[in-house]
Amino acid sequence: MKIKVLNSLVTASILACCTVLFGDKSEAGDFKSPDILVLGDSQISFGAGPALVDFLGDLEGHCKPNRRQKTLLKKLGQSEVGVIGVRSTSLHSWTARGGAAKGSICDVDPKWKVNAGSYGVVNKTKNQFVQIGRGRNYQFCAAGKSPFETMFNPSYYDPKLLILTFLGNATKRWQTQPELTARDVRLTTQQLPKGMPCVFMTTAPAYRPDISAQRFEAQQNLRTAMARQGNRCVFVEGLTPETMAGNHGNKKFFRLRKSGTVKDPYHPNERGARHHLKLVGSELCEAIFTALEGKRPRS
Repeated sequence: MKIKVLNSLVTASILACCTVLFGDKSEAGDFKSPDILVLGDSQISFGAGPALVDFLGDLEGHCKPNRRQKTLLKKLGQSEVGVIGVRSTSLHSWTARGGAAKGSICDVDPKWKVNAGSYGVVNKTKNQFVQIGRGRNYQFCAAGKSPFETMFNPSYYDPKLLILTFLGNATKRWQTQPELTARDVRLTTQQLPKGMPCVFMTTAPAYRPDISAQRFEAQQNLRTAMARQGNRCVFVEGLTPETMAGNHGNKKFFRLRKSGTVKDPYHPNERGARHHLKLVGSELCEAIFTALEGKRPRS
């Protein structure tokens, strides 16, 4: 009788662990990491998600690789793409082991009950909006560990290419606090798996030039911090003179009120996101090739 009780307790413990990790123990063995994973902020949910899936799902068509670059793309296999964007987050949200920064990823949004947009192979339903921490594909919230530390292991998320795309929520932080900017870069370098090809791309410009001006300064400060610490990820500037000229004052790239005024000057819509990828596409392609090649990116 004691042996049976002990066996029952062991079985229950194993099942509980599986439930914590995957949300549903029956689905634990079904998870397959995407070949290409994009993590970002709310710009993904507002329009960039589908655009990134389409672009990255056809790198040969969009990047026009030469023979050497075609060989590099073979490292990605079938190039199944997963894209996840979590609102009100930045790079330091993914390296935090607790507090408000981690809470922005792991806490349930009190109003909407979901906090992320999910696209590509990581989303098997018609509903693109999800809550991080719920469901087998979004178990990033273990106690005492950061989301990066929780998700990146060979039995869970193990992409052949990682693309990080953030900026807006860390604008003031990266614009005015160099010590925290350096800390964000250092922790990212420490927590990303060694050898995993990585690209960091700042997000698209806003509708208003004054917003973009602050973000441009933050972008440049982050790039400098990354270069000083060895460029763990290949850097791509989302804010350039060309991309800012394309978005500033351009209503068709942003959500509008019924009156025709811009409702949201911060997040380009899907049309704006696709146009943005056309403008930065060549730089993004080169960054991907450099990351896959495993060379230290240039500053």
